[in-house]
Amino acid sequence: MERIRKLVRRRSSYEPLEGGSVRPDGERIEGTDKERFSWLEYSVFFLLGIAMLWAWNMFLAAGPYFQRRFRSDDWILTNFQSAELSVSTVANLGSMLILTKLQANASYPKRIMSALAINIVAFTLLAISTRLFMDISARGYFGFLIVMVFGASLATGLCQNGVFAFVSGFGREEYTQAIMTGQAVAGVLPCIAQIVSVLSIPAKHADSDVPVESSTSAFAYFLTATGVSAISLVAFFYLLSRHSAKQRHQSSDESLDDDEETESPKRRSVPLMTLARKLFWLASAVFLTFAITMVFPVYTQEILSVRPPAEAPRLFQPASFIPLAFLFWNTGDLIGRLLTAVPGLSLTSRPRVLFALSIARVVFIPLYLLCNIRDRGALVNSDTFYLVVVQLLFGITNGYIGSSCMMGAVEWVDVDEREAAGGFMGLCLVAGLTVGSLLSFFAAGG
Repeated sequence: MERIRKLVRRRSSYEPLEGGSVRPDGERIEGTDKERFSWLEYSVFFLLGIAMLWAWNMFLAAGPYFQRRFRSDDWILTNFQSAELSVSTVANLGSMLILTKLQANASYPKRIMSALAINIVAFTLLAISTRLFMDISARGYFGFLIVMVFGASLATGLCQNGVFAFVSGFGREEYTQAIMTGQAVAGVLPCIAQIVSVLSIPAKHADSDVPVESSTSAFAYFLTATGVSAISLVAFFYLLSRHSAKQRHQSSDESLDDDEETESPKRRSVPLMTLARKLFWLASAVFLTFAITMVFPVYTQEILSVRPPAEAPRLFQPASFIPLAFLFWNTGDLIGRLLTAVPGLSLTSRPRVLFALSIARVVFIPLYLLCNIRDRGALVNSDTFYLVVVQLLFGITNGYIGSSCMMGAVEWVDVDEREAAGGFMGLCLVAGLTVGSLLSFFAAGG
């Protein structure tokens, strides 16, 4: 445990001065309110990171179930995933734009609690839908699904804006790293569940129509999403009460010197252009990182093993090979986010280097074209090349660069701008995902 503590105990990128600190570029930051590191608080933010993306990953995991529900309508069967993606990105980006503008009177804890509550309601309804109303038409269920996707995407926007802004107020990069690591874990576990689900079906029944099994799996996915959101909500309530108690204690101490200062000052609204100027390189890097990343779901859904299906082991059959490829990418993403906890590998004080690395990731796009897309044959006839060189390394670069950008934001703004900076960086992240998802349609048509 002591080795782990040493690993994640980061050296400050700037030395405290009397009444302030300095950014890595030497400019002074007014005020110092960096809180003492707490493993309990780290764990809560880690759990919030899982909850932030767990919901969307459950939609992906339940893809085979949706295919069964929509098999009576060819148009919906072909386009429901694109519809999910479009509604999700528009709702997510739209909510982030609005929430980022509403800073002055924003209650970031309320945004987080609202997001988790919406997820609980949405995924409870989705779980119920796998048991009741099974005779509803494909169009009727498609309409219901789109409403649930919209609600979950709105919740994701609320959660991203609230969590990244709230954690920035602590002034601890480790807590931001906890959120980013939790997001990666939310990508790894559903992939494992998918692979286990496929391999648990006897080989002689693997290709048969098994609606009961599919419905049971979807019920488990949705109910798990409800449980994760509920547990995260309880944990956040505890964190909030603990944080409020600290603030009341600090306020009472300050009142001994000045009774008029017991009431916390109203949060000032920080213009987005101010944040864009101070965080230009980091914001641009996180935008490009996630925009380029969005090509990977398109190719991962289409690339198959180079082994002939008749000779390949079950793990390399399409039903399990595709989630296996997602698992490699998400595992790489998790590794990359964990690497940011190593002080010697930190690049938060070198935003231009992060920006250059984010651009360099475009080299992975032609690497996908060397693989077995739609079973048309691969120029590099190797599953190891695809899974390790392409998927794993692409995931590592995403996790490392993306987390470094999000963690470094607090170093480049004043203390009273940290919450706004957290929300702004979250907006840039979502904007990158949105632009990347729209550009991915061109990749899909290639």
